Amino acid sequence: MAIETVNSTEEFKALVAEVTGQEGYRQPIAFGISRVDRGQKNAEKILQANYPLINWNENFGSAAVFIKALQESNCDVDFSGSEFVTTINDKFIANAISAFAPYVGEAIGDAHKNVQVVKALSATEDVAKNFRITFLFEDSASQSVEAVYLKLYALSQSKVALRGVNLDGAFGILSNVAWVGNTPYELEYLRDNEIEMKLNGTFPTIDSVDKFPRFLQHIIPADNTRILEASKVRMGAQLAGGTTVMPGASYINFNAGTLGPVMVEGRISSSAIVGAGSDVGGGASILGVLSGTDGNPISIGENTLLGANSTCGIPLGDACIIDGGVAIFAGTKVKIAPEQLALINEANPEANLESKTTFRADALQGLNGLHFRQNSTTGEIVVNRSTREVKLNADLH
Repeated sequence: MAIETVNSTEEFKALVAEVTGQEGYRQPIAFGISRVDRGQKNAEKILQANYPLINWNENFGSAAVFIKALQESNCDVDFSGSEFVTTINDKFIANAISAFAPYVGEAIGDAHKNVQVVKALSATEDVAKNFRITFLFEDSASQSVEAVYLKLYALSQSKVALRGVNLDGAFGILSNVAWVGNTPYELEYLRDNEIEMKLNGTFPTIDSVDKFPRFLQHIIPADNTRILEASKVRMGAQLAGGTTVMPGASYINFNAGTLGPVMVEGRISSSAIVGAGSDVGGGASILGVLSGTDGNPISIGENTLLGANSTCGIPLGDACIIDGGVAIFAGTKVKIAPEQLALINEANPEANLESKTTFRADALQGLNGLHFRQNSTTGEIVVNRSTREVKLNADLH
């Protein structure tokens, strides 16, 4: 069977209503069509998925069309699980084009992007070889490479908030591969063919070996965002417009990133979030949930400065400063003079800190206007009410 050509928007709406009214139909929370890279040795092994467009809690009419196009191409869509992934073919494309007929001529620029996808595929040969469609019906632990990549795209394109999707098990699903540009190679394939490839000069120049690709291999950043070295940002990171990532000691891991213009010259570990106007100084490190915070995810507020080679192991509020070289962990003992304690309580009336002079650093987590310093005579870490304004150079962001 096939979908008859839809001639009007009213007919399109009627088709969508018919599909969504099916018994057992589930509206996906996300979906998209991807071009997959398969293993050079094992063609059944998916190494990565490139999505030209992902849909997250949007375009439900297009989702219904894609589901109907699959059904009319003799593919039974399984709504019972958390996700459904399958290969598409020419019948699927023809059915989708027939359903989208009222919009095909309008599909240009930002209009009807799902229609643009199927139009492009209609001119592509051998669609059934490397093109797959993914539906997520709930945000559970992913079961496929395609689902993991769909979630990584959602993070990197700000379709979901950082820490906003379930990435449990992602490392176990993705393969460790050699990245040559945007092409992943099975390590076993390279080992099997190493002698011949090296002798005939075809052994590739490997950029990295990892389960995750680089951010810039899949994502086009905002116009005012700068990434000076591609290896410094991993796929699944989220960079708000105006973020600058310098070379050297900088790094932003997956499921971590910025909420506004930020200068990044240090490390933002997985799950760490940095607020607008903040500066992560050269060699500074924000710990992730797997690197010393006992599972406590760290957020850095706005207009906060982490000095060069400092370490931040607790969440911070706005307008805070950690001096260069100072390491602050949850259990770090810090001193606060009585007059400074009064000023900190004034800036944070909800905190109501005890009248004492020694605190664990985690007693101050999330507070605004803190300045962590080290007494050069005694070596003690002291905390004062910050009096300096942290302000980024607007011309650079």
